[in-house]
Amino acid sequence: MAHAFGAAMVVAAALLAPLGAQPAQAAGDTVTVFAAASLKNALDAIGKDYEAVTGNSVKTSLAASSALAKQIAEGAPADIFISADVPWMDSVAEKGLLKAGTRADLLGNAIVLVAPKTFTGTVDLKTGIDIAALLGDGRLAMADVNAVPAGKYGKASLTALGAWDGVKDRLVQGENVRATLAFVARGEAPLGIVYATDAAAEPGVKIVATFPADSHPPIIYPAAILKDAQGKATEGFFAYLQSAEAARRFEEQGFVVLKQPTQ
Repeated sequence: MAHAFGAAMVVAAALLAPLGAQPAQAAGDTVTVFAAASLKNALDAIGKDYEAVTGNSVKTSLAASSALAKQIAEGAPADIFISADVPWMDSVAEKGLLKAGTRADLLGNAIVLVAPKTFTGTVDLKTGIDIAALLGDGRLAMADVNAVPAGKYGKASLTALGAWDGVKDRLVQGENVRATLAFVARGEAPLGIVYATDAAAEPGVKIVATFPADSHPPIIYPAAILKDAQGKATEGFFAYLQSAEAARRFEEQGFVVLKQPTQ
């Protein structure tokens, strides 16, 4: 029993190490995080780690960055915002709703073309690709191309490859990237465009091609504390999001960590 207790203390110490330089905080605080839906798996794991070693709670509200930015602008109670693109974070910043000096480019990602697991073809995403022909009688699943970051990145790539005009009238659009992924996983769409991290988390789909990085704007996830954040734990959790332990969780889900982790 003593050996088991000692091992447990070692694990706890390892998780607490990244928290050492953070502001003092009282156990029992709740941090509310508004985050892009594509971050679900990573934030679930990071939140549990943080709760286990601090006694604080992490509450996440996951949706399209566009929807979350609008909710924040309307006064929704949130402490931290993590967007899946720069423009929606900019929109919150322009309204004076960010805590000065906290914004950081946290993560990177890629967008991919996915198909149901039974797909056996090959796709070469190069200029001139005829995605419409690959759809047969079906539709291309995308997040809202006018608002949701994954949809905007996808439209940019299709336009750059000369494929947008062939598919723009054959879309089924989801309210966020996870909804888009579900269309393909359920076989309701033969192809879809989602983040690489979402595709890796869904056993019902397979990645058939990755869009060239130069066919769309850089995929950057900025994070910031909101001006009206409540609770002493907010700064602590925000620092933890940039820790080596959180970086490991993000990388497990396929994200590229852009900000050098704290130790």
